[in-house]
Amino acid sequence: MKHAPRLRRQKAADAYLAHTHLPWLGAAALTTTLPHIYYLPAWLSVTVTLLFLSCAAQWRYGYRVTRAWIRVLLTLAICAGIAFQYGFNPGRDSGIAMLTILAGMKLMELKSRRDSVVLLMLCHFLLLTHYFYSQNLLTGLWLIFSVLMVTAALLRIHAAANVAIRPLIGRAARLILQALPFMLALYLLFPRVSGPLWGVPQDAYGARTGLGNSMSPGSISRLSNDEGIAFRVQFVGAAPPRRQLYWRGPIFNYYDGNTWRGRDFSSAAPALEKRGQPLRYVMTLEAHRRNWLLPLEMPDEVVGLASRMSADGVLYSAQPILARTRVEMVSYPDYRLEARLAANRRIDNLQLPENYNPRTLALAASWRAETADSRQLAARALDYFRRENFFYTLEPPLSGRNAIDDFLFNTRQGFCEHYAAAFVALMRAAQVPARVVTGYLGGELNPVDGFLVVRQSAAHAWAEIWVEGEGWLRVDPTGVIPEDRVSANAQAARRIAAPEFAGQAIDWLQQARYRWEALNNRWNQWVLGYTPERQREVLAALGLSNPNLRRILLALAIVMGGLLLLFTLWLLYPRRAKPADPALRVWRKALTYLRRKKGVTAPDWETPLALAQRLRSPALLHLAQLVCDARYAGQPPKISSLRQALKALKQSENAGGGTPPAKNRSKRPPDYLA
Repeated sequence: MKHAPRLRRQKAADAYLAHTHLPWLGAAALTTTLPHIYYLPAWLSVTVTLLFLSCAAQWRYGYRVTRAWIRVLLTLAICAGIAFQYGFNPGRDSGIAMLTILAGMKLMELKSRRDSVVLLMLCHFLLLTHYFYSQNLLTGLWLIFSVLMVTAALLRIHAAANVAIRPLIGRAARLILQALPFMLALYLLFPRVSGPLWGVPQDAYGARTGLGNSMSPGSISRLSNDEGIAFRVQFVGAAPPRRQLYWRGPIFNYYDGNTWRGRDFSSAAPALEKRGQPLRYVMTLEAHRRNWLLPLEMPDEVVGLASRMSADGVLYSAQPILARTRVEMVSYPDYRLEARLAANRRIDNLQLPENYNPRTLALAASWRAETADSRQLAARALDYFRRENFFYTLEPPLSGRNAIDDFLFNTRQGFCEHYAAAFVALMRAAQVPARVVTGYLGGELNPVDGFLVVRQSAAHAWAEIWVEGEGWLRVDPTGVIPEDRVSANAQAARRIAAPEFAGQAIDWLQQARYRWEALNNRWNQWVLGYTPERQREVLAALGLSNPNLRRILLALAIVMGGLLLLFTLWLLYPRRAKPADPALRVWRKALTYLRRKKGVTAPDWETPLALAQRLRSPALLHLAQLVCDARYAGQPPKISSLRQALKALKQSENAGGGTPPAKNRSKRPPDYLA
């Protein structure tokens, strides 16, 4: 019983939260929640900002909300707002919003060390949620900085005395570096799973953009200013010329007067006649939630991914592309596709809606009356686009019910989907089977790493017509529009989508962009692209043959046990602790310098001032006085002044200050300041 007061005092000391802890806790919470402000609704972002400002007011003025009923009502109101914003179905966005709000609310009620530990554990959970939105290199660097701040805050709340910022950050960095071997072992050996772990919530992929499974006015123009990367390609050998860079995506056969849609006629692939030399390349697809693979026309072989080709020549994967996917492909730029067309497929590729676009039907019928040759009819339509006053723009005027009639005879302004749709309608009206093909055109060759980068802004639509004996032929009606009839915004989009590979001037800003994207690509290939297949290849290269799950777990246990043993031996190894006092460290450096350069040593009982007076050195006397002031004076000097005095001592001794050698010698510096 006599120890009860002491235990109560100890418990109270452990529960105490110092005023100087608040900046560290606020900084840790701020770094872990700040990137989420971009994805949260505006009212939630404002709420989180106000909560952080309340923490700053508590630190600066000592004010905080002490009434519990105010915090309870505020929490209930925020939870009701989140439920109204996201609905009552659990998902990624609603869960992250709740975690962010909880971190801010915890800042309002910080009273003890236990509250601060709960806040820091919540920050660790928030660190994982950032990869739900972005997995690029910049996110990884920010998370490393966030882990450093959270670790430093955890050390600060458990420190016995006030610690400066620099030593605290250094200690946190050392702890993270000590954990690095364990992290690498877990990264290399922990069994990988296919696909992302966070694909369960319904809104896990809601922020993705790209080509859709239908085409209506404006669907592709929305991607024209999107600088997001659709995929990267690395060719085995030189990249092909730009005229061959048509990346084949979904095909649309059915037209209802407003929207073009595709039809899955059968799962049988069309007959492909391969000509010329193949192109081999490795494609890294970004997640787009669809099944198409966007190969270079025309694909023949896919390695490393289960896939099939539809009757329209669209390459599909067995599963939707929900994560960054790396696949090897072989394509033939010179080919003949489906030399014979079945009767039912001919009917489907001649379909047009009834009672729509009468002027278009009449124009095509007049061309058909003059010639029945499919190539001549296609040339006639292209000449019509070239000869008439058509303009290429990303901001065309609105069309009415007969959208194609309005485009061909009234507005004559549009972008690739307008030209492709109008061309296909003209060909079908002239009894030539035709269809709309969407995908991407061109690409941007990164000279740093040699990867061809295809962005969302390179989204494109073109047409295919079927010619007897020749099969499906690609026709790009957008390419016949003269450059002087292309609007400024469309010219910028064209330059972004398909720049020339050689001869382009690259300024320093573009060069920096290339280097950053190349660095991001290496991050994607070697860190985020560490799939189960890549793991088996790495383990096989390390000598682990047939790396099944049992062998991988056994190797992981052996490596982790070995690391723990080495780390334990390193901790148990006896070493002389460095003095925590910075003034003592400077004085020991001075004694080491005098012993090595001048042969001067001092006994353990000799004080700094006595040694300086004995050696008759003004520079040493100045340093000794600063050391004594730093340890015993009420207002100690800055550590920088001690370092400058040590530097002055070395300069004076090197200049021949004449320090006489001493007879008293010792094998180590004195410990009288310890």
